[in-house]
Amino acid sequence: MGCDGGTIPKRHELVKGPRKVEKVDKNAELVAQWYYCTLSQEELRRPIVACELGRLYNKDAIIEFLLDKSSDKSLVQAASYIRSIKNVTELNLADNPAWKGDKGNTKGDKYDDIQCARFICPVVGLEMNGRHRFCFLRNCGCVFSERALKEIKTEVCHRCGVPFQEEDVIILNGNKEDVEVLKKRMEERRLKSKVGKKSKKCKAAESVSQQDTTEDSPGPSEVKTAKDDMKTNSGERKQIVFTKSAEANGSSSASGKISKASSGTTKRSIADNQEKSEAYKSIFTSHSSAKRSKEESSNWITHTAYYF
Repeated sequence: MGCDGGTIPKRHELVKGPRKVEKVDKNAELVAQWYYCTLSQEELRRPIVACELGRLYNKDAIIEFLLDKSSDKSLVQAASYIRSIKNVTELNLADNPAWKGDKGNTKGDKYDDIQCARFICPVVGLEMNGRHRFCFLRNCGCVFSERALKEIKTEVCHRCGVPFQEEDVIILNGNKEDVEVLKKRMEERRLKSKVGKKSKKCKAAESVSQQDTTEDSPGPSEVKTAKDDMKTNSGERKQIVFTKSAEANGSSSASGKISKASSGTTKRSIADNQEKSEAYKSIFTSHSSAKRSKEESSNWITHTAYYF
């Protein structure tokens, strides 16, 4: 029959040593990071977005996640820092002309080339398959290889011409150190935005209070109009006083003229009366002298007649 005698066990069967660490296949990891969505684990399809930590998502999956966060706890914890659609950026990717996809693989017997990627760098031409470091600009969403940004140092996007800074460059699917740096930048950016919102709210409240105070109290234009009204009133009063004084002066001058005219007329009337009296006197004296001459002549005639 055999195998009925004693057996000699080996050492690895008797002594249990530490378990070997399971090594993750790098190719499978790269494929999972660069070809599939981090949330839904589905193949990446446009529109494709990236978070502030450099992870790739389908935009539809992000919208569903924001609408319903009770689907999977592990996914919620992994994307807990995504609070709104503003926390992700839609990517402007350049298509790879050599990538054919699943067009010729109808039977499933075609070799799938992992190194052939769907997108490439528009400046250098490197394929975005995980073998090379890629990054995107948070301002415009254009994707470039890190080699292109290092070789051609500019402060303007190579594709659309939007200006950017070093803080706006986010590395896609970076290592742990890159993720820590991006987390610090994200926290600083959010703190600045909160402070800016608080300052805007304070300014808005101050402006509202100032508007209320300005509605209650007269403004500078109203003060100016009031001052102008006072000036016009004072000017009108001065004009009235001036006209009254002018009328008084005119009346006094007119009365003076009238008095002068009356005095002149009285003097003329007196002179006329005197002339008339002198005329009457001359006439009376002439009449009386004529009478006297007649009487004398008559008396002389009588006397001569008497003598004769």
